[in-house]
Amino acid sequence: MERTRVVYRECLNQIPHHKFSFAKVWLLAAQFEIRQLNLKGARQILGNAIGKAPKSKIFKKYIEMELQLSNIDRCRKLYEKYLQWSPENCYAWSKYAELERSLSETDRARAIFDLAIGQPALDMPELLWKTYIDFEISEFEFERARGLYERLLDRTKHLKVWISYADFEATATDKTCLDLSEQEQKKQCIQRARRVFEEALNYFRSSAPDLKEERAMLLDKWIDLEVSSGELGDVSLVQSKLPKKLQKRRQVSTEEDGSSRIEEFIDYLFPEETQTTNLKILEAAYKWKKQKL
Repeated sequence: MERTRVVYRECLNQIPHHKFSFAKVWLLAAQFEIRQLNLKGARQILGNAIGKAPKSKIFKKYIEMELQLSNIDRCRKLYEKYLQWSPENCYAWSKYAELERSLSETDRARAIFDLAIGQPALDMPELLWKTYIDFEISEFEFERARGLYERLLDRTKHLKVWISYADFEATATDKTCLDLSEQEQKKQCIQRARRVFEEALNYFRSSAPDLKEERAMLLDKWIDLEVSSGELGDVSLVQSKLPKKLQKRRQVSTEEDGSSRIEEFIDYLFPEETQTTNLKILEAAYKWKKQKL
């Protein structure tokens, strides 16, 4: 065992950690010490690894080891070092908050999430925001979840965010509505979901008119809500907003030499565009008649 320890030590000395390193070697050396019941030696190896060549694998395994030993304070310190080294790592933020939540430290978990979404750069922001919103929903803090959706929409107006927000409103029952009947609660949920759909529709209509397919998908989701709501639903609210599907062709270039091909695509003609087109036709007809006279 001592000779094995010497081999691991020499191997780690030979690797130029300032140029590159191998997380696997550090972990194997630490696991060897654990098998020898030398916990202090394993911690020393993993601590040196973090100091010389920090990597996500090393942090994860080190935290996992301390968590199995129920050393919560050590886990917290390791997560803090992990996030100091990689503040854009959404996985680390989520797991740190998950740890605090498992300890019933709701306020600490919420504070970690708040710090996370405030970072200037994140590798998977959509995952982090979803985890935070799901956390508030699981705590039945619907008003907080609603506030998170509003903050997220200040950053991005992606179709998935609008749909997720509407789905949330369709099922979220506020604490102020608990005294109402189940029918009234459901009615208020549908009304809030409609408000989200209306806001989304106004955005796509005024600020993103080129995103016709996204707008059509949004209306399809709205119709699904009205249909699934039974007698509380009103499909006529959406039917007047539905577009006509038009099959068109366009020429697209395919090769560097300038050759092109014809492809078919689906275009959408919305009701207000139909009215505009009709007005243009009438205007052209009026001009033609005036010239003839």
